[in-house]
Amino acid sequence: MIYVCGHKNPDMDSICSAWAYAQLQNKINNADTYVPVRCGNLNDATKSVFERLQITAPAFIKDVRCKVSRVMSSAKVTIQGNEPLYELVSIFEKYSISVIPVMKKNKFMGLLSIDEINRYFLKAMRDIRPNYHVDVDNLPQVLKGYFLCKGKTHTLDTQVVVGAMSFARFKEYFDKIQDKELPIFVVGDRIEPLLEAIVRQVPMIILTKMSDSISRLVDFSSFQGTVFVSEADTSETLRLLRLCIPVDRLLEEAPNPIDVGMLFDEARSILTSSKFRGLPIFNGSSYVGFVTRRCFLEKPKTKIVLVDHNEVEQAVKGIEEADIVGIIDHHRFGAAKTSTPISIYTAPLGSTCTLVTQLYERNGIEIDKTTASVLLSGLVSDTVILKSPTTTREDERIAKVLCEAAEITDLGSFGKEMFSSSLTLSEREPRTVIDGDFKVYTEGGYKIGIGQTEVTTFSDLEEYRLKYLAVLEEVRKSGGLDWALFLITNVIKESSILLTTGLETIEYKLSYEKTSDKTYSLPGVLSRKKQLLPEVIRVIEE
Repeated sequence: MIYVCGHKNPDMDSICSAWAYAQLQNKINNADTYVPVRCGNLNDATKSVFERLQITAPAFIKDVRCKVSRVMSSAKVTIQGNEPLYELVSIFEKYSISVIPVMKKNKFMGLLSIDEINRYFLKAMRDIRPNYHVDVDNLPQVLKGYFLCKGKTHTLDTQVVVGAMSFARFKEYFDKIQDKELPIFVVGDRIEPLLEAIVRQVPMIILTKMSDSISRLVDFSSFQGTVFVSEADTSETLRLLRLCIPVDRLLEEAPNPIDVGMLFDEARSILTSSKFRGLPIFNGSSYVGFVTRRCFLEKPKTKIVLVDHNEVEQAVKGIEEADIVGIIDHHRFGAAKTSTPISIYTAPLGSTCTLVTQLYERNGIEIDKTTASVLLSGLVSDTVILKSPTTTREDERIAKVLCEAAEITDLGSFGKEMFSSSLTLSEREPRTVIDGDFKVYTEGGYKIGIGQTEVTTFSDLEEYRLKYLAVLEEVRKSGGLDWALFLITNVIKESSILLTTGLETIEYKLSYEKTSDKTYSLPGVLSRKKQLLPEVIRVIEE
């Protein structure tokens, strides 16, 4: 999977180009799946475009650092807690895994590793006369055979006695354990000890290699326990009997679960410093898988294509750990170094959506009506209905191509309707608006942030100006900026209003008319990149 992602605080061009480029690649590239994503909130205008077209906007991702979900084993192979150890051993042998989840219906109980199995058998060998924990219902699955009768007790935890000694010794043994828990009795074709076991009312009798005639020779009607006929001989029956224990009895100390969104490095550190072979992974309260040490042998990288930006500072969090496989952008170049050659498509055009449309043309892919509408929305937004000084003849040509494909006859009306679809600034939350398209630059030792939004009227400016100035100052402080500016562009009048936090040493050099405190009029200014930023750089350099 390859993510296609725009910059932080994405504008419409960033979102639309990511969506459309992912659509293109999924048509021409069968080797990978391209997924459009975003690393910031949708502004109202962009949200309106996707809602009107009834398509899903790119999903939000917090960062692209490797999460434990990338390396975990899924929950496909599990075992129920009441299943016998016999089945667990078979699973380990079949799948060559080091741990297996134990479930009770759909509820996670714990992880069992080969360590717990080893300890179980080592303990049995160490004890002088170990107890056998037997789930009666597991007998047919492990021993193969059938019941002659079943007692009321379904689970047994007691010793095992084999009817191989002399009858006198047998009776003597039972006389000595009168005050102790009676054992499971395993016997072959020996009637006398079998009858004695019935009289003693042992909890369970297992008959080995017995013919059906035993039921005619022995009367079990007074016996209250379980009688099971094993297909195996006595030696094999005893070996398999130990494998009848339910696997949940082997569960020991449970490791603390980790969240599916935990970072790879953090999860690896927790596991390597623990005594466990594996850790369970949860998504909220739901079990989703597990990790073992083998999962952390190699750290995978997230593959990503950057659109509408190329600088690390503007990219999604964790980009340093990602594998950048492509860049599509129309801004100045300051891309991070990559370890391998990548595909870069860039040109000094007014919109990244123009570039993406060119790629559709170069690959001979017809643009459907929906995709054309998405691309046209991004182009119109970034070029301010082709009025921005960043607009080129190629942007104008592509706009005509997209209008035809989207069946739009009046580009001006389309643009005005798109810009007017969002609420007025006085109705919107200032921090959300300013953060919606805010870029940070470092010039001449100053760290500067410039935000921009589009409106269709300045008539309500005084209703929100002071409130936005106050929030702009908060943005400056929280971002560690020297200077923060906010460009409010009127797409109808083709002019802008600039709000600024003030930088006394240089702000007075701005060539714009100051209309009130920290507020400037910028007639004819539509572009942050080509008009406002150069002016800011000029006053810094002077």
